[in-house]
Amino acid sequence: MSEPWEWPPEQLRAEIKASGLLGRGGAGFPVWRKWESMPARRLVGTSRRRVVIGNGAEGEPLSRKDAVLLQRDPHQVIDGLLVTAAAVHADELHLHLDEAAEATLSRALQQRPEASRIRLHRSAKSFVSGESSAVIGAIGGGPAFPTDRRLPASISGLRGHPTLVHNVETLSRISQIVRMGGNRFSLIGTPQDPGPHLLTVQRPGHRGAPVVLESTANASLVDVLFGAGIDPDSVSAVLLGGFHGRWTRMDESARKPFGRIPGAGVIVALAPQVCPLRYTATVTRWLANENAGQCGPCRFGLPDLATAVQELADFPRTAAIQDIQDIHRLMGQVSRRGACFHPTGTANLVASALQMFPDEVDAHLAGRCTATESIRESA
Repeated sequence: MSEPWEWPPEQLRAEIKASGLLGRGGAGFPVWRKWESMPARRLVGTSRRRVVIGNGAEGEPLSRKDAVLLQRDPHQVIDGLLVTAAAVHADELHLHLDEAAEATLSRALQQRPEASRIRLHRSAKSFVSGESSAVIGAIGGGPAFPTDRRLPASISGLRGHPTLVHNVETLSRISQIVRMGGNRFSLIGTPQDPGPHLLTVQRPGHRGAPVVLESTANASLVDVLFGAGIDPDSVSAVLLGGFHGRWTRMDESARKPFGRIPGAGVIVALAPQVCPLRYTATVTRWLANENAGQCGPCRFGLPDLATAVQELADFPRTAAIQDIQDIHRLMGQVSRRGACFHPTGTANLVASALQMFPDEVDAHLAGRCTATESIRESA
């Protein structure tokens, strides 16, 4: 029996389309559409190569899913990379990963003669270095910075060649799909988000290492917390999707199915004694410091936004309504601008906090903090 990467490309593309697989890197774009964005081989020309890159650079500081996957099941990632290369007629194959996974992948590749053309690249340790254009730039010998591309990478990516970038979990799911069948895979989870997901769950108070588990979009937040060994009653709020994610409270909505897994599957659980505004301020400052320094929204807008959010979160203090107006003005100045999604994602995080925690905002404007009051009540 032939291996899946030896199958006809049209058969591989049909299985992935039938599966409904969405990318696992955070954007959630349909994989089959991404494959179709690569130009037909006859249009590429003999002087242009086709490139596939596996992206295992977890810039999100609390995410561990890709690291666990690369350490525990490197061959499934390799299989997915080979299958993708066969489906889009790729000539070059690259894996971009953290230093900790490099030795494991090197040993795995030594066992796979058919994977000898895969090249390993060590990722930079920064939040924006995992963005697809930053990965392409780093593999090409440049800085690991996002770039504002006039043409999509599928048309002009690495060294001007048509390039496809997939998160390593996406590659792992591709390997599963071609072995189990796209139609069967599509029955797992929800129609909007088929198949299993790896999730990274951070415990309240950040006690211990995050938990990595597998779940589906028809599970609820309560289900996931129980699966991670967390009592939902010990949680007051949850950040879904990581530092560019959105906030939610532990109300009735937490018992409803996700429908679609948020972002790259990072879930941060907060205890009642942790102020969500202070946590948001800390994350916003960290994100402001993690920019590439290339564009105005990141160089000037994000530091100003971080300062404004910190002024709101500081306690005890005397606040003015002008603080909220400043925050909304600064969010408008950075959102949907710059070379990448980083300023927009940061603004979205702040906007989510203001929308989800109006009582906390009012308390801070009045010189109080509900989390501090919770500590006093429990004492």
